[in-house]
Amino acid sequence: MKTSSLKELRDELKMYPPEQLQALCIRLAKYKKENKELLTYLLFESDDEQGYIQSVKEEIDSGFETMNMKNTYLIKKSLRKILKDTNKYIKYSGIKTTELDLLIHFCRKVRTTKIPLSRSVALQNMYARQVAKIQTGLNKLHEDIQIDYQDDLLFLKA
Repeated sequence: MKTSSLKELRDELKMYPPEQLQALCIRLAKYKKENKELLTYLLFESDDEQGYIQSVKEEIDSGFETMNMKNTYLIKKSLRKILKDTNKYIKYSGIKTTELDLLIHFCRKVRTTKIPLSRSVALQNMYARQVAKIQTGLNKLHEDIQIDYQDDLLFLKA
């Protein structure tokens, strides 16, 4: 089966009445958890972005609380899971400031929970990639907004 382009899908969806569009959305949500999560964000949480950010931060915090700190392999595995979920929530939002807030919160948690970054090159690289991602995202924003995040970035780089 050939997958249609986004433009073709958009044009085709314009011809459908609202009832059929609703049925298509429900059917799409049935098959994959990510589709259901995205639909939940779009319908219920996109109006209150700060509340969404706060709920994702709480989920990040709970991930750090349940992290197994016995050895670096388990720490790395837990951090990857937390980061994967964080990136998924960032993708749902699509707002740059949300991305920065969540990545900064993740990196702050890494720094404040005393994760031994020096023991593992993989952990150091993971942390460095996130700081670089924050820097890149920050450079794309307006200068006034960049100033708000400079202190956080300095803390993460230290």
